Amino acid sequence: MSEKIIFLRSYSSNGHISVLNICSLSAALLLVACSFNSCTNTTSSAKQVFYYNEQSGIATLDPAFAKNQSIMWAVHQVYNTLVETDASLNIVPSLAKNWDVSPDRLMYTFHLRTDVFFHDNEIFTGGKGRKMRAQDVEYSFRRITDRSTASSGAWIFNNRVDSVHGFRALDDSTFQLRLIRPFTPVLGLLSMQYCSIVPREVIDKYGKDFRNHPCGTGPFQFKSWEEGQSLILIKNEKYFERDSSGQRLPYLDAIKTTFYDSKATEFLLFQQGKLDFINDIDASFKDEVLTKKGALRQEWKDKIVLFKHPYLNTEYLGMLIDSTNELVKNSPLRFKKIRQAINYGFDRRKMILYLRNSIGIPAESGFVPAGLPSFDSTIVKGYTYNPSKARRLLKEAGFSDDHPVPSIKLLTIAVYGDLASFIAKELEDIGLKVQVEIIQKSLLLEYTAKSQALFFRGSWIADYPDAENYLSVFYGKNPAPPNYTRYKNPVFDALYEEALLVTDDSIRLKLYQQLDQMVINDAPVIPLWYDEVIRIVHPWIRGFQPNGLNLLELRRLSKVSAL
Repeated sequence: MSEKIIFLRSYSSNGHISVLNICSLSAALLLVACSFNSCTNTTSSAKQVFYYNEQSGIATLDPAFAKNQSIMWAVHQVYNTLVETDASLNIVPSLAKNWDVSPDRLMYTFHLRTDVFFHDNEIFTGGKGRKMRAQDVEYSFRRITDRSTASSGAWIFNNRVDSVHGFRALDDSTFQLRLIRPFTPVLGLLSMQYCSIVPREVIDKYGKDFRNHPCGTGPFQFKSWEEGQSLILIKNEKYFERDSSGQRLPYLDAIKTTFYDSKATEFLLFQQGKLDFINDIDASFKDEVLTKKGALRQEWKDKIVLFKHPYLNTEYLGMLIDSTNELVKNSPLRFKKIRQAINYGFDRRKMILYLRNSIGIPAESGFVPAGLPSFDSTIVKGYTYNPSKARRLLKEAGFSDDHPVPSIKLLTIAVYGDLASFIAKELEDIGLKVQVEIIQKSLLLEYTAKSQALFFRGSWIADYPDAENYLSVFYGKNPAPPNYTRYKNPVFDALYEEALLVTDDSIRLKLYQQLDQMVINDAPVIPLWYDEVIRIVHPWIRGFQPNGLNLLELRRLSKVSAL
C-alpha cells in the first residue's frame, strides 16, 4: 500500500490544541493534551508541520504570476531564483553560486550550482527530479517575456534586456544576461519571485494548469491544494542547502496553509494554537494585545512572541498634478503651496500612536522608506506637524477666510477610512475642507491608473530592495502605473537617469537622497508612514526571521517541545 500523508489534531476539552502530527497511515500516533500556556503542537518524535492562514487566498502557484504577497509566500517555498536577499536585504547567491559583470556593466555571467534538482514529478524519467541546468534559466526568463504567457512580471525585462541576445545558456552551468543599458539594481530584479526557475517539460505538459501542478527546486514541494480549503507542501528531501553544521534544510516536514477569510477568525485560531503564526493583528484585537506604544500587553508576554520589523512599504496620499489634465486645471492641488500645507497640516505621530498602536514610523523624511540604505532623516527633510506654517502657506497661495480653499475629495478604501477621517479632521482645523469618499479597491486602482483621481490614498511596496524602485514612481517618462501623480520634472528625470549608471554605492545613494528631497519639496505626495510588519508566533517556534520585503522564510524554522 502506498504511503499517504495525513494531518491530525487533538484538542483538550477547553478547545486548546495538543499535538499536531504528520505521519503515514501505518505510523503510530502519540496524542498529548495540553493547555495554551504550556503546550507545543509537536513532540520530538512527531513530524514538524507549520500551520498558517492566508486570508486573501492564493490565486496561483505559477511564479510568472506572483504579483501579490499571498502568491509570493507560497511560491517562495516551492522555487528558487538565481540570487536572493538575506535578512538584511543584501543580494546573496542562490541557484547561482557566483557571477561576473563585464566592464561596461551590460553582461552578467552567472555560474550555477551543479547540485540542484527539480522536485520529483511523473514527467521526468522514472518520476525522479532531474538536474537544474542553465537552459532552464534561459527558458524561465524567456517565458516571462513571452506575450503568450501574459506574465504580470514581464515589466522586469522589458526595455532592459536585449530582446535577441538577452538570455543565453553558454553551457549546462553557465548563464548569461545581456542588458540594453547599465542598470545597477538588476540583481534585485532577479531576486523577485517572478524570476523563479521552472522546468520546461512540466509546463509543456500542464500548460495553464501549471498553476496547480507546480514543480520547482525549492525547499518544499507540492502535495495537494483544495482551493479555498487548504494547501499542503511537503519537505524536499533533496534540497541543496545545508545549515552551518551540515544539516540539510529545511527543518520542517510540511507546511499547511488554510484560507479562512476573516482576520478575527484567524486570530482566534491562533489563540487556540491551531495556527503557528499570524501576520498582523485584526483591528478588533489590537488594543487587547498591544499597548499604544506597540508592545505586547503584560498578560500576553508569556504566551506569544512579537516581531516588529521595518517593512519596505510607504503609505501615502497622492495628488494628480498634471497641468494638462482637465481635472487638475480647476483643482487647488495644482498649487504646490497647497500640497505643502496639507503635508504640514496633520499630526502623523498622533495618527500612528492612536490609530495604529505605533505600528509604523511617521513619514517625516522622504518617500523612500526606512530600511533602505539611502534612508537618512538627517539628510532628506520632510514635513512635521506645523499648523501655523500650513495656514501661512494657504494664505501665500491666495486663500483666506473670505476666499477659502475649495473642498477637496479624498478617495480611499474602507480599511483606511478611519485614517482618512483623522487627516480630514486635522486639515479642517487649518482651513482645508476634505471630503472622504470610500470606494472599492478595484475602482480606486482604475481611477488612479487612468488619471481620474485627484486626491487618493496609495501605498508603494518594494518590488526589490533598492531606492530606485521608489524613485521610479516619479520618473516623468513612466506612465501610470507607477507614476500615478503624473509628476514630471526634467531636472529630476536627468538626475534619475544619471543615478542608474552609477556603480559606486556611496555616490548612488547620495543621488537617491537628492532625488527624494526634490520630490518632497515639490510635494506630489503626502507620505503618511513607513510601514512595519507585525508577526506573532507561539513560543514553540524557533528560527523565525522577519525581513524588510515581508517574505515568509521557512527554510530554517523549526518547532520545539516546551520545557
